[in-house]
Amino acid sequence: MIKESVPRIHFYDQDFVDMYDRAWVWLDELWHEADKESKFPEGYFIHENGGVLDLYDVSLSSLFLMYSNQFYSPYSMVDYFYQRQEKDGHIWEKYDIATDKPVIDEENPLGVTLPLLPFVEYMFYHKIGNKKRLKDVVPYLERYYEWLKSNFQQENGLYVVPNKALHMGNLPRENAKYTVDFNSAVTVFALYMSIIGDILNDKELSFRYKRVYFALKTRINSMMWSSDDNFYYDLDENGEIIRNKHIGAYWTLLAEIPNEDYAQFLIEDLKDDKEFGSDNPFPSVPVSSKYFDENGNGYCGGVSSFMTYIVIKGLMNYDSFIFARECAIRHLYFILDTLHPGEEKQGHAWEIYKPFVEGPATCPEGVVNKKKYLPSIGLVTITLCIENIIGLDISLPRKTVNWTMQNLEAMGIEELSLKKNNITILSNKNQRGWEIRLESEKLYYFTISILDEDKKKTLPIPSGKCSILIDKL
Repeated sequence: MIKESVPRIHFYDQDFVDMYDRAWVWLDELWHEADKESKFPEGYFIHENGGVLDLYDVSLSSLFLMYSNQFYSPYSMVDYFYQRQEKDGHIWEKYDIATDKPVIDEENPLGVTLPLLPFVEYMFYHKIGNKKRLKDVVPYLERYYEWLKSNFQQENGLYVVPNKALHMGNLPRENAKYTVDFNSAVTVFALYMSIIGDILNDKELSFRYKRVYFALKTRINSMMWSSDDNFYYDLDENGEIIRNKHIGAYWTLLAEIPNEDYAQFLIEDLKDDKEFGSDNPFPSVPVSSKYFDENGNGYCGGVSSFMTYIVIKGLMNYDSFIFARECAIRHLYFILDTLHPGEEKQGHAWEIYKPFVEGPATCPEGVVNKKKYLPSIGLVTITLCIENIIGLDISLPRKTVNWTMQNLEAMGIEELSLKKNNITILSNKNQRGWEIRLESEKLYYFTISILDEDKKKTLPIPSGKCSILIDKL
């Protein structure tokens, strides 16, 4: 039933396909169907946390649920938080579903979290194509931004939040007050609010958030960048740089904060095996750090699937498709090797992994390495698998599918729903050479890019079945 409802992927390594299928099966085991009395008219799921819905989990999950052909809709869960927004714009991170009351955390008393909602809504728009939804959610997002600004922005223009809001566990911060990851995440918020303004042709909205975006980008570049060792750092209470490298600095790539020169310095560190270039990319602190532990020790060297996703999406902003794809494949192999450690053993999928060998990262007391943590696992086994390993970039409103391949390989996707248009795109080698078979119910525009062969072509794909011979491009 599940396989018939969600898109089917094809890849030359069947283990990747099996892992993709298994993630949907795990989701189905946790999924609660809607009923007439439900607060979630399209259903919902919760990671094993006792009936508490978490905005951070929901934001992460939305980025792979959007590939479910709306069989597992993310809308109900996101809308649950909008509907409980307070008059001042406050949206609590956690709610007890049974009581609809916020769950208060003493370490994060206002329940703030990484502000991912505009990024999530932008992704919804391109995969599900509902422009009206974008218009409807903008007032919630604007009020939420005003709440963030009034409660957490300081006189210097940067934001200060509790460490618990950063979701980086025991990552050593060395008295950091102004954290590069949260400030970059707010910059991502402003960037995508501006883009949403452009989509809605709302020039005032777009301009207002462009100003916010460039103001934050300028502050981060001027205050958090060290020209001595070419890296972004947290700041202490006096605004001084704390030379303690960590993976949170790579939120800057997603926010498009570095210029090309700065970005190249950051990317070189990702490739350096003495920094973040471990076999399983990318550890929470570099190998060179005094805090690094090859067993992970939580976020003192462990590899988080969520942060791997953030880094890979950031790399895509700086024309690093091949490197990003290589890292996605490497990380997925570590997930697979941990799940199948031996022929007679059955392992598990985890939130945090070791950087050099398969297995879950060890964790100190007080830090939990969540088993089968789908909000994070699905980002790799579903989203990165479709977008970076297979290489598909899909936009329903533009009616475009871009397929970037490093080289010709047997892979593709079947029965992916673009609203009411199911499409199939598969590459295979036959007697005539490499061929791409396409099937669609409606017209769309298909761009194929084969990097190693320097080939690129855009073609209108009519309804019905057709094929493209690569040698004829």
